Amino acid sequence: MIVSIAEFLILGFIVEWAFRKLTIPGLVGLLFLGVVLGPYALDLASPELLQVSDELRLIALIVILLRAGLELSKETLNRVGGRVLLLATVPAIIEAAAITALGPWLLGLGILESAILGAVLAAISPAVVVPLMIRFMERGLGAEKRIPTMILAAAPINDVFVIVIFSVLVGMYTGTSVNIAWQLSSIPISILLGIAAGWGIGLGLYKIFQRFNLRATKRVLVLLGISILLVRAEHFLQPWVPFAALLAVVTVGFYLLKKDEHMAHQLSAKLAKVWILAEIILFTLIGAQVNIDVTLQTGLVGVVFIGLGLLARGAGTYACMLGSALTNPERMFVVVSSIPKATVQAAIGGVPLASIVLAGMATGPGEIILSVAVLSIVLTAPLGAWAIAWVGERTLSVAPSEIHYARDAVIESEGVEN
Repeated sequence: MIVSIAEFLILGFIVEWAFRKLTIPGLVGLLFLGVVLGPYALDLASPELLQVSDELRLIALIVILLRAGLELSKETLNRVGGRVLLLATVPAIIEAAAITALGPWLLGLGILESAILGAVLAAISPAVVVPLMIRFMERGLGAEKRIPTMILAAAPINDVFVIVIFSVLVGMYTGTSVNIAWQLSSIPISILLGIAAGWGIGLGLYKIFQRFNLRATKRVLVLLGISILLVRAEHFLQPWVPFAALLAVVTVGFYLLKKDEHMAHQLSAKLAKVWILAEIILFTLIGAQVNIDVTLQTGLVGVVFIGLGLLARGAGTYACMLGSALTNPERMFVVVSSIPKATVQAAIGGVPLASIVLAGMATGPGEIILSVAVLSIVLTAPLGAWAIAWVGERTLSVAPSEIHYARDAVIESEGVEN
C-alpha cells in the first residue's frame, strides 16, 4: 500500500503541474490519473489502498470543509444566507424532477426508479466545488458580492437535503418500512443539530486553545481529530438521531473565525499545506472508483440524459439568482458551479443496486442507476472543474474595498511556531 501511495503522490504532482500548465485545473488531471491507475484500467493501485479509500477520501474532504468554515465570516453569511438555502434546495428539486420525468422515456425506468436516480444525481460535489471557491476567495475574486462564499456554503446543505430524500425513496422502492414524515423532518433537524454541535465544539476548542496556547500545528491536528470523531458520531447516531456531521465540521471553522480571526487564518494556512497532499489523495481515489465498463453501458443515451438534467438544474439555479445584485455573467458562473458531481455519486451510486439485491428484486434498474451515476462523475467532475475555473476568471472581479486576509495569514504562518 505504501508503494501505491508513493506512486499516486509522485505521479499526482507531475500530472497536476502539467494540467495547470495547460490552463486546466489540476484536479481534472488527478481524476484522470486515478481512473488510469485504478482497478478498472491499468490496475496499478494496491487492493489494500482501495480498501481504505473511503476513509482517506473522507479525511481529505474534512480538510477542505474545515478550510471552508475558516473562510466563512458571519457578515458574509448574513448577506447571502437566504440565497444559500435557495441554492441548496431549489436546483436539486428541479433537476431531480426532470430526471424523474425523463427516466421512463430515455432509460426505460419506472417513475420511482427514476426518482431514485434523480436523487443520486441532484447532489453537487463539495470535493470539487469547495476547493475551487476557496481559491477564488483567497484571490478576492467575487468578494464584493460574496459569490464564492454563497456557493461554498450551499454545497454541504445540498448534500444533506438530497441524501435524506434518496434514503426515503430507496426505502419505499425496496419495501423497507419508512416513516416518510420523520424522514422529511430529519432534513431541518439534521442541519440544525449539525450547526449546534459544530457551534458547541467550536466554543470548547476556542477556550482550550486560549487556555493552553497550543502551537498552530497542534491546533490543526486537534481540529482534524475532532472532525473525524464528528463524522463517526453521525454513523453511530444515525439509527436514532439525524445529524449532519460535515455541516458541523464547517461550523467549527466558522465559529473559530468569528471568535479569533487571526488564529483562524493561521489554521487555514496550515490546512492549505495539508491540502497539497489531501487533494491528490482525494481526487485520484475518486477517479479510481470509476468503473469504465459500467460507464460505457449507458452510452450516448446516458450522456444526453445527464445533459438534460443539468439544463434543468441550470435553469433552477439561474432562477434562484433573479432579483439579486449579480450581473448575468455572474449568474452564469453560479450556474456553472453546480455542474460537478463526484463525491456523493461515488458514495451512494451503488446503494440502490445493493438494496435491490438484498430485497431479492430484479437488478436491472439498479445497474442502470449505477451506470448513470458513474458516467455523471466521468463527465461532470472534470468538465465542471474546468468550466468553473474558466468562467470564474472571466466573470468575477476583485473589489478594491474588500480586504482578504488569507495571503497575510500564509505569510504570518511561516513565522509561527511549527
